[in-house]
Amino acid sequence: MRFELDEDQRDFASALESLLAGAGTVAAARAWAEGDHAPGLGLWKRLADLGVTSLATDASSVEVAIAFEAIGRHVVPGPWIESAAFLPVLLGREVEGVATAVVPPHVPLALDADIADQVYVGAAPTTQVGAMRGSVDRTRRLFEVDGADLDQGTPRLREAFDLAVLACSAELLGAGERVLADSVTYVKQRTQFGRPIGSYQAIKHALADVRIALDFARPLVLGVALGDVPVSAAKVAAGDAAYLASRTGLQVHGAIGYTQEFDLSLWLGRIRALVGAWGTASLHRERLLQQLTETGAEVR
Repeated sequence: MRFELDEDQRDFASALESLLAGAGTVAAARAWAEGDHAPGLGLWKRLADLGVTSLATDASSVEVAIAFEAIGRHVVPGPWIESAAFLPVLLGREVEGVATAVVPPHVPLALDADIADQVYVGAAPTTQVGAMRGSVDRTRRLFEVDGADLDQGTPRLREAFDLAVLACSAELLGAGERVLADSVTYVKQRTQFGRPIGSYQAIKHALADVRIALDFARPLVLGVALGDVPVSAAKVAAGDAAYLASRTGLQVHGAIGYTQEFDLSLWLGRIRALVGAWGTASLHRERLLQQLTETGAEVR
């Protein structure tokens, strides 16, 4: 599949990368995990000023994919998928401030509901925020929210959910790319038996497998943005590729990769959480199977 960004999209991607590269996102993510939201909220405002929160209503799905790949690459904290992808489509307008949502049964817990200006059960606002639940990603604070089950059959809800799945897929792709890049850098520097460990064939092959998986996932993510590929295909491929990147990254880093003090841990936790967010791999494989087996099934 051939895909090339236009000039405006390249400029947007460059501006976003320039902002995030110098924004101290790792420090903001660590602070967020410890309950200090000020750095993350400051970053939120800068990204909102750049237009990230209005992409779902004012731009195309391509710009959404560009933005969320950058968010994943720089481990930006906060309920971005909810605020910048899901809710704007569901509500038909840009969301003011920080917002989060639950979408039973596939998104049963509200991300960062403790700091959100608005909490929704689907399109319905609520103030019934309950207890905090644990997450494999320390930067993702999950909360129970009381609310009725949603009718998953409404077209607008399906459209909003699918854009959220695209955003999640792009974020996984960005996180996987970052883990691979950092792993390649590490194996060139780490020596064992007098040689960089990256010179050993086993390490080369493991990292090459990650490169291939990410390269196969990227066209699916971009294909969804163009409307040519079922979004569930992108979620499965991006999830598998990013998870492979995280496993391989952990293996090539050795014992240091297990420590929370090492920055790799932020991406490992984020990937593990996002693989099951906005629909599990089983759900999305089931959606794909249904599309393949039902004549005239809607592509979504």
